[in-house]
Amino acid sequence: MEDTKKSVTLSFGVTFIALLLAVVVGFNPEFSWLVLIAILLTLTASCLFRKRYTDGALVLCRILVGLLFVFSSFMKGVDPLGTQYKMYDYFIAYGIEWMGDMALPLAVIMILAEFIVGACLIVNVLPRLAVLGASLLMLFFTITTFFDAMFDLVPDCGCFGTAIKMSNWQTFFKNLIIDSVLIPLIFNNKSLKNAEMGFIKQFVAAVVMTVFFLGFEIYNIRHLPVIDFMEWKVGNDMSPKENTASADIYLTYKNKITGETKEYLSPNYPWNDSVWMSEWEFVSQRVDGDQNTFGFSILDAYGDDYTHVLFDSDNLLVLVAPYINEFDAKDYVNCERIVDLARANGLDYIWITSENSKFIDSLYRHYDVLDEVYYGDELELKTMVRSCPGLMLMKNGVVIDKWSKIDFPSEKRVLKLVSE
Repeated sequence: MEDTKKSVTLSFGVTFIALLLAVVVGFNPEFSWLVLIAILLTLTASCLFRKRYTDGALVLCRILVGLLFVFSSFMKGVDPLGTQYKMYDYFIAYGIEWMGDMALPLAVIMILAEFIVGACLIVNVLPRLAVLGASLLMLFFTITTFFDAMFDLVPDCGCFGTAIKMSNWQTFFKNLIIDSVLIPLIFNNKSLKNAEMGFIKQFVAAVVMTVFFLGFEIYNIRHLPVIDFMEWKVGNDMSPKENTASADIYLTYKNKITGETKEYLSPNYPWNDSVWMSEWEFVSQRVDGDQNTFGFSILDAYGDDYTHVLFDSDNLLVLVAPYINEFDAKDYVNCERIVDLARANGLDYIWITSENSKFIDSLYRHYDVLDEVYYGDELELKTMVRSCPGLMLMKNGVVIDKWSKIDFPSEKRVLKLVSE
């Protein structure tokens, strides 16, 4: 009896300390030797007392790890394109840009694997396989985030999508804490089982969850995220606030070949030089002074700032198209319909793209709808609408609605929103 009480105290105690450390890490984004030592001691304790974990403590560990995996996968699953962009950042950091075309399918598979592992752990379906999957994922995540923390390869790992931002050290510490809760499950894997369901029923349940979540991801790719965590979400007022009109925006670009980085004061960088733009890629931006509209800016073909056009119209249709060079015939037809709609009803409209202005001029000879074109950074455009092309309706800086390219609205729908 005494030994049982000690086992209960030890197993639940180590798990509670891990949870407490998770809270501490959440409020401390910087590296801390004290926090690292505490986490390593917790990891050591979970290893030393791995055989002392009671059935109740193992159930708690299983559910905690499962909930974390499901939460993380859901936050990324609502926006798989965001994970694709983040994955491509990793490809660049590790010098494997040639895998860029694989970024989206790999993102979908990784998010799906994370969800299935977590869901199976929570409902106790194929628990031994789920623990194996969680172990492999955490091994990969822990190693990757360690190098991120040490060398700052990617500013934000995107482990919770765009919903929750964490520093690289926070992410690494978070993964070590998950490892400390997962270790008892690994060493007690043989004792994990579902006595109420046979293997076939468990397998069928896992397949059903897989199909469901894969469909969820595909929906969010084809349409727009069912939950928008971006700054330009519907209902947000993006117009400048009082006394925040003065701000210097600095953009950092990286040479794709040499790795050299340079910082430019926007718009004083060679964004209109097609050769330069093919050799350099956008990395990050910072705002010096009062930030204007979240640091977002759009320029005309001469490099003059025209951000104000987003806030000066009672009804403005914004066609967001980072990659016009990837348009197919159907994309042009859809965009032409929106432009004709705007012209016929006296509505303002603009295009915003990250393409070179000379390229746009060459297209204008074939597509006269490409007027009122402005230019912005690729990363910023991707935060506006997760679609290329995408469409937004704005009223005096407020985002009224937005649509993916396969959901462009009818004239009736637009006029109804305009009249409200």
